[in-house]
Amino acid sequence: MRPLLTDEQFATLVDVRVEDPGRIAAAMAARRRRERMTVDGALFIVAADHTARGMIGVPGDPHAMVDRRSMLDRLLLAMRNPRVDGVLASADILEDLVVLGALDDRVAVGTMNRGGLAGASWELDDRFTAYDADHLARSNLDAGKMLLRIDPDDAGTVPTLAACAAAVGELNDRRMLAMVEPIPYTKDAAGKAVWAGDPDALLQAVGVCAGLSGSSAYTWLKIQATADIAAVAAMTTQPLLILGGSPGPDPDATFASWARALAEPTVRGLVVGRALLYPADGDVESAVARAADLVTASTSRRVPA
Repeated sequence: MRPLLTDEQFATLVDVRVEDPGRIAAAMAARRRRERMTVDGALFIVAADHTARGMIGVPGDPHAMVDRRSMLDRLLLAMRNPRVDGVLASADILEDLVVLGALDDRVAVGTMNRGGLAGASWELDDRFTAYDADHLARSNLDAGKMLLRIDPDDAGTVPTLAACAAAVGELNDRRMLAMVEPIPYTKDAAGKAVWAGDPDALLQAVGVCAGLSGSSAYTWLKIQATADIAAVAAMTTQPLLILGGSPGPDPDATFASWARALAEPTVRGLVVGRALLYPADGDVESAVARAADLVTASTSRRVPA
């Protein structure tokens, strides 16, 4: 992959943090924002918030995301595609991007609860250790994303549920989009927290997240593309965004599942990170273009309201 970030640009990112950290807040405040969240009724967001909860690898490369310059290069390459609406990330990454001038006219989503570190014994007690609603607003961002893993046999679900409900309300009060990711969880034979494959568990999780807080007016849900996506999509009138997950062994099957999901009327786009930034063949540009074509095709089928 040909680097986009020059030595000078990368050095500037470090120098700003040493010599002029106030420039970061100024750049955030001056960021040119869109007038509308979506241009055509759908969102295509590239996700890069994984390292903030201790996820540093992808299948086949356990250290894929440890090189920040490489990650920024991949993000910049992805965002060159005009169909990409924006990026979802933690503060450190969004601040690097804004200093590089890459967030103008883009949707910028700040991740919120990252305390449920990957593989930790307390993983489902997912504390808000990144953005809160106040700092999202003060940073001139467009939305906040939170992860709600639900395991009926893990008490760590309860404080996470309450914190997410509060955050949805705080974002709603500020008229900011709340992007909530419901995932049913269970324990494997070793006691490790893992995704639950029960279709009913996902339906229940979607129902719980759809009903968080005193208003759902600004809530969008971020869900996996399941075998029974039609049933999931029928659970709510809230817009759904399909998550990507890690790069799978069969990219064609992954893209096909996204295409099926995007055919549902409540599914309004993609939020994909590792599957596009770290594809098995290394071709970020092609992976992003292929996903962009799916989103564009879904909007062209939609009858305007």
